[in-house]
Amino acid sequence: MSLVIEMKNITKTFPGVKANDDITFEVEKNEIHCLLGENGTGKSTLMNILFGLYKPDRGEIFINGERSSISNPREAFHKGIGMVHQHFMLVSQMTVLENIILGKEHGNFFMDLKESRKIINELAQKYNFKIELDEKVDSLSVGVKQRVEILKTLYRGADIIILDEPTAVLTPQEVEELFKILRSLKEDGKTIIFITHKLNETMELSDRITVLRKGKKVVTLNKEETSPAELAYYMVGRDVNFEIEKEAVKTGDVILSVKGLKLLEKSQSKVDFTVKAGEILGIAGVEGNGQLELEEIIMGLRKPLDGEIFIKDENITHKSVHERREMGIGYIPSDRHKRAMVKEFSIKENFLLGYQDSSQFTRNKFVKYGELTEYSKEMIEKFDIKVPGPEHTIGNLSGGNQQKVILSREVSHSPELIIAAQPIRGLDIGAIEFIHNILLELRSQGKAILLISAELSEIMKLSDRIAVFYEGEINGLVNAGELEREEIGLLMAGERLEKYGK
Repeated sequence: MSLVIEMKNITKTFPGVKANDDITFEVEKNEIHCLLGENGTGKSTLMNILFGLYKPDRGEIFINGERSSISNPREAFHKGIGMVHQHFMLVSQMTVLENIILGKEHGNFFMDLKESRKIINELAQKYNFKIELDEKVDSLSVGVKQRVEILKTLYRGADIIILDEPTAVLTPQEVEELFKILRSLKEDGKTIIFITHKLNETMELSDRITVLRKGKKVVTLNKEETSPAELAYYMVGRDVNFEIEKEAVKTGDVILSVKGLKLLEKSQSKVDFTVKAGEILGIAGVEGNGQLELEEIIMGLRKPLDGEIFIKDENITHKSVHERREMGIGYIPSDRHKRAMVKEFSIKENFLLGYQDSSQFTRNKFVKYGELTEYSKEMIEKFDIKVPGPEHTIGNLSGGNQQKVILSREVSHSPELIIAAQPIRGLDIGAIEFIHNILLELRSQGKAILLISAELSEIMKLSDRIAVFYEGEINGLVNAGELEREEIGLLMAGERLEKYGK
């Protein structure tokens, strides 16, 4: 075994959080090593230490057997380490060529663009990158931008390439292309560290897997010696049920109607759809294609560029957020910290948010704290929220428990329509299992659910119908099971499957 990376007893603490707790992490030469764990487990922090963006409080790093102190990314590149971040570090108004060479230009007194172009073209051809060097980065798809980032690391001489959650914003086809590239890099002798929380990708791509949980290393395994169920156990600390039993439910009346809605300035056509009682309509698509605009327009947080919204037969286009809540809309926003909670407030104060005018909790403008406390205790027990009590500050809870507070608050007021936007973002597998079961239970109770998610697997598991968004338009509206994952991926990428119209 030839180790190219040895990180020994790495500890890193931020105010109030021990992100890495005495972690030892080893990577063999010429392997694809998945660093697996839920969001917030310290994966990115550990790799940012290796790349020189953070300095560890304690521990040692060895590169190819030599003790190394890496204080910045330039030193990391000097030692053959490159990193592709989750949020790309590209200048949108510059060309692909200019982005790749930025900071490492060839030439003495003048830039030798001809030489740089020659080197980059050779790298692109070698690894089958389909890329146009003179195109502006702003005009590229997300998948191509990612290839530009990988080319940047190769151009700088990286033999060890770290990728941080690289599939988070890719279509299934783009994921497949990325994996082909990573395998070809491995065949050429490169070493890949792949940060992810997705079990299917881990099992498809990796040679070895290291699992982190709550800032600690749990285990390192060969892929052939493990399974998704075992990895989930190590990630969460208990067995997880992956099977979703979706019972047949008879749909009722139309609850939500969206008519002629224009979401983005660049949209060429408008959005029309309905959601019925007892139905989950899933909105699929790469993030940034109008999903955020849709949730905020329906909830009254932003005005539509054009079009109307109806709850049952009543036009709510110009009604306030409060009025929409009064009409029976529950809202789980994609950004819970911005739209759904005040992290400095207690659990029970967060249960009051949005319902502070409800007679259940107030009388003559004064809060009935006794009723609010009892209600909070009931929700904490019913939704298995891990918290000492209702007086505890919500900002100190895990992401999963914060989401449970928001979910329980929104569904406890008997809404007819629930907007669930990115409901499992940043959650561990156990919390995901719980949230999914609650959404299916609400569906069986006859609630109409609009599910907006960047996780295609979630959309396909839960939805009765799926609307695929591309550039603010519906590029296909189909029944669940009507299309394969790859076909939905094509719609997400903007291709048309003519038989599946709007």
